[in-house]
Amino acid sequence: MRVLIVEDEPFLAEAIRDGLRLEAIAADIAGDGGTALELLGVNTYDIAVLDRDVPGPSGDEIARRIVASGSGIPILMLTAADRLDDKASGFELGADDYLTKPFELRELALRLRALDRRRAHSRPPVREIAGLRLDPFRREVYRDGRYVALTRKQFAVLEVLIAAEGGVVSAEELLERAWDENADPFTNAVRITVSALRKRLGEPGIIVTLPGAGYRIAATPEAGGGAGRGRGRG
Repeated sequence: MRVLIVEDEPFLAEAIRDGLRLEAIAADIAGDGGTALELLGVNTYDIAVLDRDVPGPSGDEIARRIVASGSGIPILMLTAADRLDDKASGFELGADDYLTKPFELRELALRLRALDRRRAHSRPPVREIAGLRLDPFRREVYRDGRYVALTRKQFAVLEVLIAAEGGVVSAEELLERAWDENADPFTNAVRITVSALRKRLGEPGIIVTLPGAGYRIAATPEAGGGAGRGRGRG
């Protein structure tokens, strides 16, 4: 999951971003409304987290524009405005959830995952493919009933691959969905993480590399194992 945090208090914004990373949620920061709109225009986000009182176009205006765009991006307002009338006006603007400051990072992460589940209501909360079972809320992965311990980044990458349901996911898309905007587009991080993920999942191999195209989960383990056709070493 990748979220946009619109918050003009730098230390708070960075604390939220760092805390969400521990929950395998990638986050970008916008300190003002103008930057937020620019990022929304060039990146794909699963959720927008808006402080209502930010410089430039306010959080309220950003919410209006998100709703008017028809993008369907869920909005969580994260603000000190805690009166009932404030909450009511926030929901009227199109907010899907409302969390007041001060707050617990763990609660924010839980609310973000709940919004993501609602957004993708057609997908089951627990995802299964080719013997893999991924529970995004417990952050657990099983292969043929065996628990697989993964790092946060390995889990995030596998979550994107499984959500594709066997479709090809490019390295660029993995970098976009599992890392934040500060990731170097020329980095080897995706290749290294996928390689380590393969080892964690064990044999027979299940992640197929299509040179020049990306990665996918094999329909059957045999299709991704060994040095079979369509599989690279990246």
